[in-house]
Amino acid sequence: MQDWSDADGNLKGVVEEGVLTITLNRPDALNAVTGDMLQALFNRVSEAAADNDIGSIILTGAGRGFCAGGDVKNMSKGSERADTMEGRLEPLRRKMEVSRLLHDIPKPTIAMLRGPAAGAGLSLALACDMRFADPSARIITAFARVGLSGDFGGSWFLTRLVGPAKAKELYLSSPSVDSEEAMRLGILNRIFEADALAEETQQFAAQLAAGPRIALAHMKRNLNAAETGDLGTLLDLEAIHHARCRMTEDHLEAAKAFVEKRKPIFKGR
Repeated sequence: MQDWSDADGNLKGVVEEGVLTITLNRPDALNAVTGDMLQALFNRVSEAAADNDIGSIILTGAGRGFCAGGDVKNMSKGSERADTMEGRLEPLRRKMEVSRLLHDIPKPTIAMLRGPAAGAGLSLALACDMRFADPSARIITAFARVGLSGDFGGSWFLTRLVGPAKAKELYLSSPSVDSEEAMRLGILNRIFEADALAEETQQFAAQLAAGPRIALAHMKRNLNAAETGDLGTLLDLEAIHHARCRMTEDHLEAAKAFVEKRKPIFKGR
């Protein structure tokens, strides 16, 4: 097990069983994200992409909520404002790359949700491949409530999960969606009792981390491409990735284990 934290302690992490768990750690502020937190999150996930000891990632929040989004208190003071459009646009666009990274990293990512996931916090959760929650989870786009239009890719991710009409309803009216409704809409993958959420999520993530990592990485690339690509392009991509996977040691081990009626031991090669 490896523990780490950023300089301010607002982002913490642990690696166990090949799973990197990253915790947003500002519980008194419902884990509202700061610029430094987002940069630290981007850096740590980037490092995880190249770390052979990490096979999957869990993103969660400390305390009673996942993430309330941006720090509205600082916004109200004007502390995050710049004098020009360019001065506001470039830093924001740079920070938003963390959503692309969570979506594109060739390792499974899971958002583990308790309490509210709102605004940019919801966008970060939607950027992950899956979302596991307990019954206290609440999904809130929240941007309309503070006079903003939305960032961190939430409109892109939510539209693909629930369809354009429902995504517009959730953005324009900004209701609080409980865990059962979020599950029905396809926003959540699984709901566990509060005292079982962490263990169940860790167990699932560890199972993925112990799997055929090269195949899972190519599988994720296929599925991401399927979100926007045409069938012909996807068939080409699937063929390339499938052929590559057939050349791996993991595939040969799985085939041998199947014949020998035992569980395969994958090594990510």
